[in-house]
Amino acid sequence: MTDVEKGGEDKAARLRRWATYASVSMASTLIVAKLVAYLLTESVSILSSLIDSSTDLMASVVTLLGVRHALRPADTAHRFGHGKAEGLAALAQAAFIGGSAAFLLIEAVRRLIFPAPVGETAVGVGVMLLSMVLTAVLVTFQRYVVRHTGSVAIGADRLHYSGDLLMNAAVITALLLNRWTGIGAVDPLFGIGIAGFLLYGAWGIARDALAVLMDRELPEEERTRIVGLVRSHEPVRGMHDLRTRSSGTGVFIELHLELDPHLDLVQAHDITDAVERTLRAAFDNAEVLIHQEPAGLNDERLDNRIAADR
Repeated sequence: MTDVEKGGEDKAARLRRWATYASVSMASTLIVAKLVAYLLTESVSILSSLIDSSTDLMASVVTLLGVRHALRPADTAHRFGHGKAEGLAALAQAAFIGGSAAFLLIEAVRRLIFPAPVGETAVGVGVMLLSMVLTAVLVTFQRYVVRHTGSVAIGADRLHYSGDLLMNAAVITALLLNRWTGIGAVDPLFGIGIAGFLLYGAWGIARDALAVLMDRELPEEERTRIVGLVRSHEPVRGMHDLRTRSSGTGVFIELHLELDPHLDLVQAHDITDAVERTLRAAFDNAEVLIHQEPAGLNDERLDNRIAADR
């Protein structure tokens, strides 16, 4: 690995760590602020936001630990690296968020049956506005990190913090409507809506995490791009048995490369190296494995087995 590649990996690792530290710090700050606001207002909507921030903290700690483990280099027991720890962290996030949504749903229904007044609306609105500002700053930084690292765990963290922006706006709306209309059902009804939103977000995070853990292929447009890059090399006669997957911290690309049967080993090696360099330049942190074959060879292929099973 070149010094430039090592420098790129070091920067990506630093960005991942900074994103996890920022997430934990912000969640801790908001928990204190929202707890004070809830004690003053006893609003179900603020309670929903407090619960969400509490699960945010737990999820962010899990993300921090998962990312730290995922950044460990490959070893004798894990020769593909530890990247899937990010997928496990994202799945844990989905479980936390789903559990908090269920608790919130129960509390909101209870408050519908046994109404209670909402007090100190101004304090609640102020805390939620602070929450929106801090969350927007964090999401902006996380978006930058995901764009430069492709981290699955931080991407999941960004997804539910992005949802928090909408949720905080909903809480402010609920508080103001409750004050202006005097209708007690407004607050718990918004709580129920927020619970549904959290469940929807948890499902999206779980789906993406399972895609990594189950070695789902890269999107079809990415596979098409890989084929185009490989075939752009003039000596290449063809390719087959392309297999791809995301590890959470990078991607793995495997394929069989069809070359002129009369090439000597050194020539075939040089062509393969050129193809590998092209793929690594196009996909950050890519591990590329290419098997060379003489063009025209009629052998057993994964592509044929998959086609036969359809």
